[in-house]
Amino acid sequence: MKLPLLVATMGGIGRLKPAPGTWGSLVVLPLALLGPVPALLLALLVTIVGFYAVRAVLRDAPDQDPGWIVVDEAAGMLLALAGLSVDASIWGVLIAFGLFRVFDILKPWPVSWADQQKGAFGVMLDDIVAGALAALALILARPLLPGVI
Repeated sequence: MKLPLLVATMGGIGRLKPAPGTWGSLVVLPLALLGPVPALLLALLVTIVGFYAVRAVLRDAPDQDPGWIVVDEAAGMLLALAGLSVDASIWGVLIAFGLFRVFDILKPWPVSWADQQKGAFGVMLDDIVAGALAALALILARPLLPGVI
């Protein structure tokens, strides 16, 4: 397997059925143990590397967004995890996962706008926006659920 495809599928995770996007989100959940700042830095790294991998994989079909590309879900989920507090519980991680998946699947604005963008930029952007919305929701909900989020 070539490196761009390996990155785009997160080591083949994107080939799992059903719901490859959910698998791509789940695979990074243990990284919540590192804390919000490392999650943010990893989100940035995965976004940059993912963009180049997706661009290479979609070179011949740049307007497609195949479900087996899940590096975008990993990047968005990491961004959502960055919205957790340092002392977040497992429940906070599960809430972050749920929020990210809801935003990614339902695609409220601005996720829907990002989803309409073309090429590797569009493939990555909708999940980044969904992750940012989830992180914002978590940050705003912290006072309501101290020690959880």
